[in-house]
Amino acid sequence: MNPSSLPVSTDRLVARLEALGRVGALEGGGVCRLALTKADGEGRDLVVGWMKELGLDVVVDGIGNLFGTRAGSRPGPSVMIGSHIDTVATGGLYDGNLGVLAGLEVIAALNDAGIVTEHPVTVAAFTNEEGARFQPDMLGSLVHVGGLPLEEALATKAVDGAVLADELAAIGYAGEASIGGIEAAAYFEYHIEQGPVLEAEAIEIGVVEGVQGISWTELTLTGRSSHAGTTPMRLRRDAGLAAARIAAEVAGLAREIGGDVVATVGSVKLTPNLVNVVAARAVMTVDLRHPDEGILRVVEARFAEIVDRVAAEEKVEVARRTLARFEPVAFAPALVDRVEAVAKRQGRSTRRMFSGAGHDAQMLARVAPAAMIFVPSVGGLSHNVREFTAHADLGNGLSVLAELVLERAGHANVDAAASRGAV
Repeated sequence: MNPSSLPVSTDRLVARLEALGRVGALEGGGVCRLALTKADGEGRDLVVGWMKELGLDVVVDGIGNLFGTRAGSRPGPSVMIGSHIDTVATGGLYDGNLGVLAGLEVIAALNDAGIVTEHPVTVAAFTNEEGARFQPDMLGSLVHVGGLPLEEALATKAVDGAVLADELAAIGYAGEASIGGIEAAAYFEYHIEQGPVLEAEAIEIGVVEGVQGISWTELTLTGRSSHAGTTPMRLRRDAGLAAARIAAEVAGLAREIGGDVVATVGSVKLTPNLVNVVAARAVMTVDLRHPDEGILRVVEARFAEIVDRVAAEEKVEVARRTLARFEPVAFAPALVDRVEAVAKRQGRSTRRMFSGAGHDAQMLARVAPAAMIFVPSVGGLSHNVREFTAHADLGNGLSVLAELVLERAGHANVDAAASRGAV
């Protein structure tokens, strides 16, 4: 069989996306399935049920990562397709979910065609990719590749104070499989772009060369509460003003350096947060990203200078906490080339690009050749209830993924496989 004729079904993929989207659905659209909440547990139950229906051998490891494996004609590392099913608080139907459910669709198509692959094929759903509830993000895949000790990860506290180990047990996904026990011969992650570039340039397939570096910092600025009407500006120790100045100057820094530098203040919490009281405390987050480690380090150093200067000028104390720090990751050049070649062979327009968002693929790249496939996001929207990718675009990426997986997994001799009792 020609790999491109693997009978994948976009309609079946979309039906699963919509079904999973009903778990944790938000009024008016979108979904909230924060990691290890009841809704996440229900979503996992649904995905595990689909895995079992497809005949996969399902295991859950100590951090709650899910793996469903279809045996090959001979044992060994798997061709792995993966992503995540946790969302941000106001997420959409596609981010993360597409990578997992497209993997299930590839399995379904292999079953429909009666194909026995030489290597096993595994679909993975990693725990807490978003980092919206527990930090760092990509936590499950980081543990899987040995980048974070299991005990440390299990002790992580959520933004709501819950302990990860307790929440994992509460939803029934404190697994017993060994960490890193499912090895990957290659890793593919199929994802929406989450940005506006592909749509703006009318490109069908994004060929992802790597993931840019990420630096997350939490700042706690401590000043002094005082009356908003009676305290002269020169005598204030205003933590809220210090936070505002830092936010504005960090954005200015990104514009000044230019290029691919991005800087975001995504959260600011003031205490006591009253209209007529000078803020005594501000807790804020700063997200810095760039695809070049050297430039990212320069941005971090300039950011630190801004914080120190503003804190001194506003007479506030500052404490810093690193929430996440990941160096830029380049994907396996040979695998990236194959993504591009397969997409072009299927008649799709392509564009090479770096991912602006973090993904589990950047963790898997530490232990296996990895690559990603992007398809357009309408309006560039993601982490948004209006997140949408057209069905035709979903089908384009699915077809590329299916060919790549079968190419990498190999098409075993059917007669020989049958003689071993393979299905």
